[in-house]
Order: sequence, then structure tokens, then C-alpha cells
Amino acid sequence: MSGHQHPRQAPDVISCAVITVSDTRTKATDKSGRVIIDSLDEACQRHDLYKIVKDDPSDIKAGIKEALETSVDVILLNGGTGIAERDVTIEIVDRMLDKEMPGFGELFRMLSYTEDIGSSAMLSRAIAGVIHGKAVFSMPGSSGAVRLAMSKLILPEIEHVVSELRKKQ
Repeated sequence: MSGHQHPRQAPDVISCAVITVSDTRTKATDKSGRVIIDSLDEACQRHDLYKIVKDDPSDIKAGIKEALETSVDVILLNGGTGIAERDVTIEIVDRMLDKEMPGFGELFRMLSYTEDIGSSAMLSRAIAGVIHGKAVFSMPGSSGAVRLAMSKLILPEIEHVVSELRKKQ
């Protein structure tokens, strides 16, 4: 089956949770969270949960668990992915994954390198996978990184990903 056939079998609307990881952002100043929400709106997808959590392991985990308890299909995180000691989003998500989609991080860094930031892309940490039957994408918190991930990777495949997760054995 070709990639072009998958979206036709996917649900019409995907329900998403948007979680921004930041010690300083508020809903009024969260540009990256707004980029995700606007991207979902433009793609006719829903965001049924939006929250900002502190860059703290227990807060990040609690935010993800809250999203997992809802009916959302996809959890979209941004922020807390750097290499500074306080940036722990990737480690938290990685420990929670049932299955990883390593291609997301690989493609994100490749696109970041070629289209955006050059060799600084080696510092970009991004991860995606599945937790309890829900797709999870974690991307850096800059609005440019979020725009790139949403437009080039997540939105073009979101219906396909959810369709695959809904398949029964």
C-alpha cells in the first residue's frame, strides 16, 4: 500500500494535546504552543488539551499522563529538549515510550540542518513514539523548530500515524 492511500483510511479529524515545557512561558507568551495550535487549526485538526508545564521531570510526566487519560490521539510536546542540565523532556518521554519512531528525530535534524540552522542541528533533540496507543511527538521549543516539525513531518503523516495505531491485530 502506498503512502498516498493511508490518509484515505484515516479518521477525518485527529484530536491532539499540546504541552509546552517551560519555566518561563505563559499562555500569553507561548509562541511555540500557538504555532502548534494554529497549525492544527489550519490542517482542520483539533486541540482538546493545551497546557504549560514546568521543565521538571515530575511535571512533564504528569502532563503526559493527564493527556493519556483523555481521548486525544496525539500528544505534541515542545520545549525542554536542549542539552542543558535542566532540559529533560527527551529523557522523560523516552522512558515512557512503548515504541519509538526514530525516524522523526533523524528527519527533524536533517531538515533543521539543510533548511534552517546548519551544524547547530546536532544539538537538536527530538523524539517520537507511542505511549499506550497514542502518538507522542516531542520537539524543541523554538517557534522555528515547531513550525518545521509540524509542517514537514507531523501534519503530513498525522492521519497515517493514527490510522496505524487504530489497526487491530
